[in-house]
Amino acid sequence: MNVVILAGGYGTRLSEYTDIIPKPMVTIGGKPIIFHIMNHYAKFGYKNFIIALGYKSEVIKDYFLNLHALSSDFSVDLSNGEVEYKSQSGIYDWRVSLVNTGEASLTGTRLLKLKDHLSEPFMLTYGDGLSNVNINQLVHFHKAKNKLITLTAVRPSARFGELTINSNGDLKGFIEKPQLHQGWINGGFFVCEPEFLNLIPDDDDVMLEREPIIQAVKEDKISAFMHDGFWQCMDTKRDRDYLEDLYINGAPWA
Repeated sequence: MNVVILAGGYGTRLSEYTDIIPKPMVTIGGKPIIFHIMNHYAKFGYKNFIIALGYKSEVIKDYFLNLHALSSDFSVDLSNGEVEYKSQSGIYDWRVSLVNTGEASLTGTRLLKLKDHLSEPFMLTYGDGLSNVNINQLVHFHKAKNKLITLTAVRPSARFGELTINSNGDLKGFIEKPQLHQGWINGGFFVCEPEFLNLIPDDDDVMLEREPIIQAVKEDKISAFMHDGFWQCMDTKRDRDYLEDLYINGAPWA
């Protein structure tokens, strides 16, 4: 099953980094966040990736083009350009297809432009979110529900602490940055049937999260896999710094 990663947005809220590189290439623990996302899927045996490129696509292409060499010791014969690889400390048995889907395309249109690559069920996620969601359980749930698309519903941690106060003004509870207990949101990590692409209009620039998913809801063709574990997106520098701190202390997505 292919894994599609949407990696073409501008990432304007993370401009401290994205003025120079695309958001999926912002590093956590010295590796781009897209690498961490792919490594999570690979641990469950899903190693065929299709990356939907847009903004600064050449940076992502260059990274994967050179990943094998940068993970190895090698010798180069400068007279003919032949390369002899020596020890290899970080070689990955992944197959990665890099596809330009438009400089400024929205998420739904990016996905539709991959239609020729997606004749079988596939997984789909964003290039800026990390989770410890169990991919095998997600796929099993999708197959059991028999819908066109399954999204992973998550309850992110609150940015601030939560207080419990009674009517007299007495503080009865305090939790520092708790996980929310209501308000499920779309956390990405989709499983899709190829027929889902038929719900994406091809005559306009479309957000995946609007027309296609709303139509799937109306037609009862979507299900939600509820994930209570770790999930964190990287929208801002604060988010990136938080993920870096988590990585240093054990990387809960790993």
